[in-house]
Amino acid sequence: MQGAGPHPSPSSAGRRPTAFAAGLAVLLLVLVALAVTAPRFATVDNVRAILASTAFVGITAIGATLVMIAGSVVSLATAQTATVVAMLFLATQHLGLGTATLVAVAAGVAVTALQGAVVGYWNANPIVLTIAAGFAIGGGATWFSGGTPVYPRTSAFEVLNSTPLGLPLSVYVLLVTAAVAQWVLSRTTAGRQLYLIGENRPAATAAGLPVGRVTVLAWAFFGACVAMTGIFLASFNTSATVTLGGTLTLDAIAAVLVGGTAIAGGHGSALRTLGGALLISAISDVLLLRGFSTGVQILAKGVLVLAVVITVHVRTTRSRR
Repeated sequence: MQGAGPHPSPSSAGRRPTAFAAGLAVLLLVLVALAVTAPRFATVDNVRAILASTAFVGITAIGATLVMIAGSVVSLATAQTATVVAMLFLATQHLGLGTATLVAVAAGVAVTALQGAVVGYWNANPIVLTIAAGFAIGGGATWFSGGTPVYPRTSAFEVLNSTPLGLPLSVYVLLVTAAVAQWVLSRTTAGRQLYLIGENRPAATAAGLPVGRVTVLAWAFFGACVAMTGIFLASFNTSATVTLGGTLTLDAIAAVLVGGTAIAGGHGSALRTLGGALLISAISDVLLLRGFSTGVQILAKGVLVLAVVITVHVRTTRSRR
């Protein structure tokens, strides 16, 4: 579904990537300068910490990439969903690790797939919908836990904190998730349909594409990713509170946008989101090592996302002229 408008001239097309590359290079140089001067940044333990943080954000962000490509914008109930999943996972540990994992993943998939059905079949506004869902899910978490931390009855979950070959298990799950998502997007009919739906939903509907079903599948995959993040967060913290999700929602959105996925849909890549998640985690780590507060870290990520969104908007606007 390509636009029929005039194409940009070769000279203007060449200038835009150069300007974008120059801006990205400056950003990376600033990050490198901060990293080099930050204490303990280049240590093995810190690299592992960055990779672990990347896994928590990245697994969720990769799932969110499919949702955004489909034109469903973003979910603002991500952190709340991860929190509820974490609570269910720890509360059902006495049933066995496998059963607890299945219960948690099923809950995550069910909660997000339901939202996807409302968006896909009834064309609901995803922002308004997920704000409401976030309140409902957060309220459910508070009711379920009574406002107190949820602790497991057994320690079977500790296997998820293992470090095969020196890397956290979550990092391997992140890589597998990214590979699966990229394969779905580039090699399957459903993946190609996601791009078409995100690029022009009315045209996709008119062409007879299964908009509702494909949207639900994207949200279900996203739910599974959020569930896995919640499970790893619960295992890492050995407990779950109503604030466990923290800034997961904003970090995941930032990783997707920094990775170049169009917020309006139709364009994106799971592998680029993986790079975005790594960059977001590295920035947070550098700022933390240099003693900046959580507020400054959030501000820095917000400025980065704003710069990327503006850059993508300018490039898109110019390409349509």
